[in-house]
Amino acid sequence: MTDSEDYSINANLTALPDRVGVDGLEAKWRKVWDEDGTYTFHDPGERKAVYSIDTPPPTVSGHLHVGHVFSYTHTDIIARFKRMNGYEVLYPMGWDDNGLPTERRVQNYYGVRVDTSLKYDPDFVPPFEGTEGKKIQAKDQVPISRKNFIELCEKLTAQDEKQFEELWRQLGLSIDWKQTYHTIGEYPQRVAQKAFLRNLERGEAYQKDAPGLWDVTFQTAVAQAELESREYPGFYHRIAFRFEETGEPIYIETTRPELLPACVALIAHPDDERYKPYFGKMVTSPLFNVKVPVLAHPAAEKDKGAGIAMCCTFGDMTDVEWWRDLHLPTRSIIQRNGRIVMDTPDWIHDEKGRQYFAGLAGKTTFSARKQIVEDLQETGDMDGEPKPTMRMTNFYEKGDKPLEIVTSRQWYLENGGTNKALNTELIERGKELNFHPDFMRVRYENWVHGLNGDWLISRQRFFGVPFPLWYPLDANGEPDYSNPLTPSEDRLPIDPTIDVPEGYGEDQRDQPNGFMAEPDIMDTWATSSLTPQIVTKWAEPGEENERFFKSTFPMDLRPQGQDIIRTWLFSTIDRADLENHCLPWANATLSGWILDPDHKKMSKSKGNVVVPNKPIEQFGADAVRYWAASARLGLDATYDEGQMKIGRRLAIKLLNATKFALAIGREDENHHVGEGATASWDPKDVTEPLDRAAMAKMAKVVYDATESLNNYEHSKALETIEDFFWQFCDDYIELVKNRAYGTAESTGVEPSPQAVKSARTTLGLGLDAFARLLAPFLPYTTEEVWSWMHAGEGSVHHAPWPKPITYATAAFKASPELLTQAGAALTALRGIKSKAKVSMKTPILSVMLNVNDELHDALAPALGDIAEAARVTGRISLQKASDLMAKFARPKGEGTAAPGPASDETDVEEITVVESELGEPPVKKPKAAQ
Repeated sequence: MTDSEDYSINANLTALPDRVGVDGLEAKWRKVWDEDGTYTFHDPGERKAVYSIDTPPPTVSGHLHVGHVFSYTHTDIIARFKRMNGYEVLYPMGWDDNGLPTERRVQNYYGVRVDTSLKYDPDFVPPFEGTEGKKIQAKDQVPISRKNFIELCEKLTAQDEKQFEELWRQLGLSIDWKQTYHTIGEYPQRVAQKAFLRNLERGEAYQKDAPGLWDVTFQTAVAQAELESREYPGFYHRIAFRFEETGEPIYIETTRPELLPACVALIAHPDDERYKPYFGKMVTSPLFNVKVPVLAHPAAEKDKGAGIAMCCTFGDMTDVEWWRDLHLPTRSIIQRNGRIVMDTPDWIHDEKGRQYFAGLAGKTTFSARKQIVEDLQETGDMDGEPKPTMRMTNFYEKGDKPLEIVTSRQWYLENGGTNKALNTELIERGKELNFHPDFMRVRYENWVHGLNGDWLISRQRFFGVPFPLWYPLDANGEPDYSNPLTPSEDRLPIDPTIDVPEGYGEDQRDQPNGFMAEPDIMDTWATSSLTPQIVTKWAEPGEENERFFKSTFPMDLRPQGQDIIRTWLFSTIDRADLENHCLPWANATLSGWILDPDHKKMSKSKGNVVVPNKPIEQFGADAVRYWAASARLGLDATYDEGQMKIGRRLAIKLLNATKFALAIGREDENHHVGEGATASWDPKDVTEPLDRAAMAKMAKVVYDATESLNNYEHSKALETIEDFFWQFCDDYIELVKNRAYGTAESTGVEPSPQAVKSARTTLGLGLDAFARLLAPFLPYTTEEVWSWMHAGEGSVHHAPWPKPITYATAAFKASPELLTQAGAALTALRGIKSKAKVSMKTPILSVMLNVNDELHDALAPALGDIAEAARVTGRISLQKASDLMAKFARPKGEGTAAPGPASDETDVEEITVVESELGEPPVKKPKAAQ
């Protein structure tokens, strides 16, 4: 170190509280942070000075649960760490307030449903203001206009968002609350519509009539990424089709006999010898007597059921594949509401068959299935009784009924499902991205490789971002879907059901030669996939916005759950690749799930959710954060109040240890510590071996913790810091506190002023470092102790992150092992008293310790501190392990072996007591005398 290099830390000490505790710290420091704008983002105008976070916008559909606290804490730790490393941190918060979860909550909360035929009622009052958890059946919900429904959605989400914000503030998230957005808000709508129009112009967005997955409950199309495969009980039915010429039966097995009227072919594998003779021949369907061919397709499974299956339009996605590959006709019978069509299809010519179908018209698929089974049994076309089975069926992830496949006109966005060049490009994007943990990368790659279609982005719902489109109507009032009318970008956002396209008047809406609005809205992911563009002010006019975008995009971090890699993470990469030709961020951190004490995933549907306000109120925000921070990324963690108790104990210990260190030399006769004092903790003043050992360990801890946090391993960093903190408190402080006070209660040898200063400096440097190191994890507690030692100097959360060189300078080549061994020696000496069952205040009159040879000379300088801490009033000496072993090795007659264990080992890991003598335990004074 040169003379010009100064690593000293100057402290501006303030009055210390008489009593310390964690209760009340949240309210105290939240107020200060808000008033001071502690977490406000200031755009520095250059990208390298910014660390930007694409914070997940939580779904606004009721209450947050403790799982949200878990994952958002991980992000906040990184935000605080980066801020202390000198970055301007863009840490925004959004609210994902559109989509099905919000609609479902509003329907149940207010007891309403949308009827698009109704006009807006400005005086509408909902029948309920909260239903206390009761589910209102659809038949009992009051029909209202779309606009009335949207107003209720906006009202309820605003209430929910206030509760969410209050929880985040209480948890201590260092969010800039000026940087917030709503996915249904004006600006996010403009971003989503602008991006869509550009996708449309480049040919990346397109619409088509095609069979797609449909949820009959929510009445909307469902994308591949939203599918969830679940077991569903059913029955196999062995049903006879008959050859046209001979009337001989050929049996198929199906779980969906209600689709018999929609059958277009029987399909078997081309290599299946059982059915090769029949390929190309015609059979007739039972009941309906419709002719269908027997055809071959390699996707048919020879060992499943009868090995031959009926292809219906449509029962599952395999039917769609066969229909497309074999150019089969479309015979759809299931409506969007999940019921059989009312009109008898024109492909059923047989009169008896038409009568059978008339008996099915308007029934649910369940009722139709039951009816057809009864009819088949009556005609003898069913072989035996239905056989129970469990089948894997596609569900919408938020739905509770199997999906149907319905043909409809929908909007799609390219995502590599049909464009192989784009697929390859998106795989490469995944290789560029830093996944934390890295093993999550394979989930992304598997998803992209497995895509079999483009992203369906349209929804037949109400509360969402509208597609900014209209369609011209011809003289007959028929829409021209191939030539949509689009607005200019400067008009965005628009609602086509309210706004009018250029060149038209409102009186031409839904009129011949006029226009009609696109009725669908965008999937909620179509907006959420643009969160990096939303928060960085992409494509917003003005120099300030352009500068902001260049300073913050591409972003640094996307934190999110592992379960939405295929939806949110992938779709965001897709949008950024199409629009910005780059990754949207450099790093992605993936959190695991929170499990209940029975190791089951927490979810509202299971009723095992813990509301986060409860543990925060019970243990404190820092304690809950400690529990969350203890879990590694990518791994599930159990909700554990025991961990929260440990976190609370850690916070209290930091308060007490810091108060103790700062009070030394400053107390008056009444044990009060006044304010206004200053201190300078210069590493050059650390001169004693034990102090230097503590600083050597601190240098290593700072280095290791910094490396861990730079690698997004917050739990590893916390473990490193916490382990040394407890060693510092339990060993170092205990060993040096008498020297720090300048007293010699046991040995009678007064420490030199230099030795006293060395201890006080080490305590100051150590506790100052712990305040900084623990700040990302325990923001409230560390802010409190920081205010005691750095009054008027601002927040600890803007203090520089510690650097190893500061403590390495103080260490001056000392080994951190000296502290460990000195602590072991103290433990061994206290063990004498424990074994004798006497007070720890009992003096030790003399003692000899057996130590490792290599440690002998290093430990000697610390004997004074060890003696003071253990109350050794007489001789304390060290004996090398090799000398002790030599005594045991002497032949008979050459001396008497010293007492101790017989062993050939000379490498003693633990320090042991060879001989000792205890004094008289102190006499307890009566309470009155005390």
